[in-house]
Amino acid sequence: MSAPGDLPAIAEGRDPAERRLHPVTPLRRAWAPVTVIAGWAAHDPGQAQQQLTRLTATTIFAALAALVTAASLYGFLSWRFTYFAVTDTELRIRTGLLFRRTAHIRLDRLQAVDVTQPLLARIAGVAKLKLDVIGTDKKDELAYLGEDEARALRAELLARAAGFAPEAARKVGEAPMRPLLHVPPGMLAVSLLLIGATWGSLLGALVVPTLVWFGTHSVWSVLVAGLPLVGGAATRSAGRFVRAYDWTVGESPDGLRIDHGLLDRVHETVPPGRVQTVRIVEPLLWRRRGWVRVELNVAGSSNSVLVPVAPRPLAESLIARVLPGVTVPTALARPPRRAGWCLPLWWRGHGLAVTDTVFAARHGLLRRTLSLVPHAKVQSVRLTQGPWERFRKVADVEVDTGANKTVRARLRDAEEAAALLYAQADRSRTGRRDARPERWMAS
Repeated sequence: MSAPGDLPAIAEGRDPAERRLHPVTPLRRAWAPVTVIAGWAAHDPGQAQQQLTRLTATTIFAALAALVTAASLYGFLSWRFTYFAVTDTELRIRTGLLFRRTAHIRLDRLQAVDVTQPLLARIAGVAKLKLDVIGTDKKDELAYLGEDEARALRAELLARAAGFAPEAARKVGEAPMRPLLHVPPGMLAVSLLLIGATWGSLLGALVVPTLVWFGTHSVWSVLVAGLPLVGGAATRSAGRFVRAYDWTVGESPDGLRIDHGLLDRVHETVPPGRVQTVRIVEPLLWRRRGWVRVELNVAGSSNSVLVPVAPRPLAESLIARVLPGVTVPTALARPPRRAGWCLPLWWRGHGLAVTDTVFAARHGLLRRTLSLVPHAKVQSVRLTQGPWERFRKVADVEVDTGANKTVRARLRDAEEAAALLYAQADRSRTGRRDARPERWMAS
């Protein structure tokens, strides 16, 4: 005989182990019609004003109320028919009102499990769980769960992915974190002001509307030309500050954790052993202060920034955590001088270093970027050489990684490039053979 608590689940024809999302979830769809109408009005304000003048206030209010009610009903029904369950081998998500969809996410294929909290979600005490899975570009998500439930489920999924038994995984709880780095708001603000793109976008937002005004004397034309530029300038400065505010990096058994955000809080995880490429970016005005930005490429994951700004020694210590055993090369060999015929002046910004653990290539004269690829992560290597490069006896060496990214060592001596091609293929085979296991919480 079934227990009384099991009767609703049986009546609905679902697995008793399945769970629903948080009850506030339907509310996120209620504002969709309002957003669509606001977007249409902003896109074509003249047409919107003309249409609104034909309607009475009562008609507008009734139509808006009907749209919000319909969206709320749709959101409720979507929530009502959405379930998820964690089995011994997979996370199963079942959705769909008219057309049913069931996602089977293998736990051993999880790349990362991130918790995000938009501003309204933080107020409501809920969170969104985003799942990065190997071999897929689109993220599956559970939106929304209670904040405590989201963290507990994240800890359970990571423990299952690490190989813990189901019973033990529920008891493991969230792995402890040891803080490694915190970006002060002052440093973040100064770093954004010292980026040329910030000043370029602000200058464009001031100059273009002024020129349009002198040319047309039309306020409407100034708004059309200026608003996108002002929005772009805000995104490059204030928007980046808001997103990177309170940036904190910590170390835990399930990888490096990254927490950031002023309005929307994001809690990301960099999976151990799955970073394909690390980039150290040095804008021109940062060099005197010794600051760098560290970016990542992780196969199947959207994580792209390890730290927005940090002193170089501290950034290199974080890179050593992400790529164990890798030391950032300090001396890079420039291309031969004859490469200047292929790329005048800018050839000086290119460099190459190959160590026992990493392939390192640099490019950029004003904004320098050093890309580090562990030998074990190199999927293929090739030599490219155009007609003019053949004439000047130089060539490019390109390495491809598992994140579908390519790192190029440009304008190397042709004989050096040919030797590097075969040597890199051998280093990659040896690196993959000796690579450490890519498991969470593995020693």
